[in-house]
Amino acid sequence: MHNRDRLSRRDWLKSAGAILTVAGTGCGASMTEPLQVSTRNIPIGVQLYCVRRELAEEMESTLAGLAEMGFEGVEFADYFERSARQLRGLLDSNGLRCCGTHILLDDMLGDNLQATVEFNQELGNQYLIVRWLDESRRNSKESFADTIGLFNQIAENLEPHGMRVGYHNHDYIFESFNGKSLWNTLGDETHSSVVLQLDTGNASLVGVDIYQLLERNPGRTATIHLKPYSAGKPDAYIGQDDLDWKRIIELCETTAGTEWYIVEYEMDAYPPMEALKANLESFKTLLS
Repeated sequence: MHNRDRLSRRDWLKSAGAILTVAGTGCGASMTEPLQVSTRNIPIGVQLYCVRRELAEEMESTLAGLAEMGFEGVEFADYFERSARQLRGLLDSNGLRCCGTHILLDDMLGDNLQATVEFNQELGNQYLIVRWLDESRRNSKESFADTIGLFNQIAENLEPHGMRVGYHNHDYIFESFNGKSLWNTLGDETHSSVVLQLDTGNASLVGVDIYQLLERNPGRTATIHLKPYSAGKPDAYIGQDDLDWKRIIELCETTAGTEWYIVEYEMDAYPPMEALKANLESFKTLLS
């Protein structure tokens, strides 16, 4: 847990127009101070897990279709046995950027780190987001403290490469030790460079106040998953659901330090490409 003390205090958040004040504090307090961010145009990407079957069958046309819809970037969840160079070529040919990869913590530990860094350098990606934590890394206060130490060590190791480690929330991260959620502990005890990638749908599903989370950790939501949530209509698109998207947008553009919006829609009620296009169009309407 004390690994954070060895980390650089360098400013990691370099989005245009952002003025950040980053400071380390003692245990139990946030490691970031409030930041000021001017309203700006945040690019919109898509989590490719939504179209995993389409990518497995025909990657080239699927990526081209996403670009034609107006997505500016993609976040990988699988590489489909393609090399980083092949993937980068496909992105470049469609005018897309890599706005993240979802990987496992072990991919950034020990001898695995160098290969992971090289792969993501080729992709042009700076956001390495841990998609899942095994139960053994979070089933006690002690094991989670060790996990936090790993996040801080990885953040230090990635700093020379201009990359950031992050975590994507699932329901278990809002469980508590001594009345404090694992998510809040992660936010308080990791270096300010560690991305807290909020999934609006996953968090809302377990009754978490997502607006408070965005406010609580200024500058930490460098990328955010825009996933609709509706208690009465599970298949609802963005803007037709229960979330206050105008408030989410305002927080992302001011407090949260968001550098990428990432659309994700996982329901099977509609064809994935059709659903992504509808959600993107709806979100763009909310932005206007």
